[in-house]
Amino acid sequence: MTQTNITWIEGMIVENEIHMNLVELSQATSTSEELIMAWVTEGVLSPSGSSPEDWRFSGDSLKRTKTAMRLSADLEINTPGLALALQLLDQISDLRAQLVRIGNRSDLEG
Repeated sequence: MTQTNITWIEGMIVENEIHMNLVELSQATSTSEELIMAWVTEGVLSPSGSSPEDWRFSGDSLKRTKTAMRLSADLEINTPGLALALQLLDQISDLRAQLVRIGNRSDLEG
């Protein structure tokens, strides 16, 4: 008889738990503070806080900044274009999640 061992691994996604200030986000993504401030002004990033000194960026902002940098460099998209492109990518992600939920529901019903 074969014995099966099951190991449970618990983890936490660090990116969702961290909060960085402007300088830390700039350093973590190799992006200038000026560019990050322009992206905040244009709506690419949405930090909490009322001024650049008080801004706190979530882990999602880290991922979003890296994506913005890649789009900006690879496709030469300007700042307003980045805001639109990221909004469209967010919508695609949301629609995919809805499709997964719908697919899971139909599996349960069938």
